[in-house]
Amino acid sequence: MSLFSWLRPASPVLSVDLQQRLAKLPAITELGECSLREQRWVVLDLETTGLNLNKDRVLSIGAVVIEDGAIDFSQQFERTLQCTELKLSPSVLIHGLGPNAIAAGSDPVEALLELLEFIGDSPVLAFHAPFDQHMLGRALKEHLGHKLQQVFLDVADIAPLLCPQANIREAGLDEWIDWFKLEVFERHNASADALATAELALILFSRARQQQMHSPLNLQQRLSQWKRRQQAPSF
Repeated sequence: MSLFSWLRPASPVLSVDLQQRLAKLPAITELGECSLREQRWVVLDLETTGLNLNKDRVLSIGAVVIEDGAIDFSQQFERTLQCTELKLSPSVLIHGLGPNAIAAGSDPVEALLELLEFIGDSPVLAFHAPFDQHMLGRALKEHLGHKLQQVFLDVADIAPLLCPQANIREAGLDEWIDWFKLEVFERHNASADALATAELALILFSRARQQQMHSPLNLQQRLSQWKRRQQAPSF
């Protein structure tokens, strides 16, 4: 055994039931060429103790489903996670999650496995998706020893791709809500932000179809091309 093996975090010990549930999760595939409307999408939002990718922790998870071209309110996911290491930071206060709510939260192992079962093999939409993807990936590795494999698309990139006339590429969710004149009555908790992101995504899917992007794969490809152009040095 090498010296460095002692530095690696130990894999979590899971019950047989949890191992069996993990084994039943569907295999994740790349985005396909079905229509945007036919694709089941999971719109995800996480609230965390802060913005440090390596130290902060997931506090709550909210998710809704877009299916058949609409938000399916019969498919919603909401969990607050227990966090014994919580220190009250300004971000925690913004989310409205006090110590009592967090102490009464769900066991992270069970909550995260339920989330994986809820997502299934669907692609995930999030606003500023790389952050949510990284934080969720860390939590899954820590609590379940599981590698996050779902495909994520970033609504914060899709919006300026499809609506360059808005000229607000670095905008946050609030700016896009205002630009599209969406009526959003609640913000800054995971479920409300997931719902607001889903409403924005539906508008963007309509714009995508108008711009001849008819499948999830096509949208992903156009998004990748757009991001490469944005990152290319200008002379």
